[in-house]
Amino acid sequence: MEACEKRNNYDIMSVSEREQTKFVHRERRMAIMIAAKAASSTEGANHDIMSVSDIVMRRDEKYMELLEQIEDYWTDRAEGYSQVNQEELAGDNRTNWRRELERHFPENRTNETYKILDIGTGPGFFPIILAEAGYQVTAVDYTEAMLEEAKKNAGAFAQKITYCQMDASHLAFADETFDAVVSRNLTWNLEDPEQAYKEWMRVLKKGGILLNYDANWYHHLFDAEKREEYEKDRQMVTEAGLEDHYTCTDIDTMEEIARQVPLSRIDRPRWDQKILQKLGTARVSVDTEVWNQVWSEVEKVNYHSTPMFGIEAVKE
Repeated sequence: MEACEKRNNYDIMSVSEREQTKFVHRERRMAIMIAAKAASSTEGANHDIMSVSDIVMRRDEKYMELLEQIEDYWTDRAEGYSQVNQEELAGDNRTNWRRELERHFPENRTNETYKILDIGTGPGFFPIILAEAGYQVTAVDYTEAMLEEAKKNAGAFAQKITYCQMDASHLAFADETFDAVVSRNLTWNLEDPEQAYKEWMRVLKKGGILLNYDANWYHHLFDAEKREEYEKDRQMVTEAGLEDHYTCTDIDTMEEIARQVPLSRIDRPRWDQKILQKLGTARVSVDTEVWNQVWSEVEKVNYHSTPMFGIEAVKE
């Protein structure tokens, strides 16, 4: 979606409009990437621009195929994932997460004018607790079904939230639009996380704050020791008589996606720190114990071997 606005009826694009937008985005990315390749080529006239075009087209088509596979997965999971968010909103997570987010915001802020972008909003947990506190919130997700769930979950607070269907790596916002950018459990799932970080920092105002919460999700597919720990988690969940947050999903499809995205293979958050420092942030800090503050006891058992970390980056 090229632009988004706060709507009274909160209609999301029709399927035909969304398909047309995907096509336009694909064509635009191809043109930009081809031009960049041609401009950076050291072979000058000897470089065949058509070969560059072919390479870029293949890369972009692969990107779009993966993006659509991810969209299909989260579309199918939207209702179930929404139920998880509803449980969070009904429990201590609501207060815990608001406390965690607000401790990073400037003390002299005015909530009503403080603009926050939530990227990969899913069923809309962050926007709800932030709108409840009076902030100006924009919620972005690539999946239409997730945005529909987010609006339903928000109830009366939906009137205070702007919803946008958008690719997290190609945002349609102007430079330096937001005071804060927040995200949870998204980065690991991206095909080009470095490009996403560039975009997130671009739309931040100078002095603005990026808060990213994630974990080494599905790293056990590439690490034998982590695989053993993962299996122990599944055993602990069974012994505790809890619902398994992994096996109750379409785990085969999720693992197929995880094998294609880059961050499942990488030990984080060191990678994130390195990238954000390269992008020229004024300060990058990591909290590897944040899971202790925000997770429920059920989450701590389910994800014992994959603790959530928090990253704070301040834009210069």
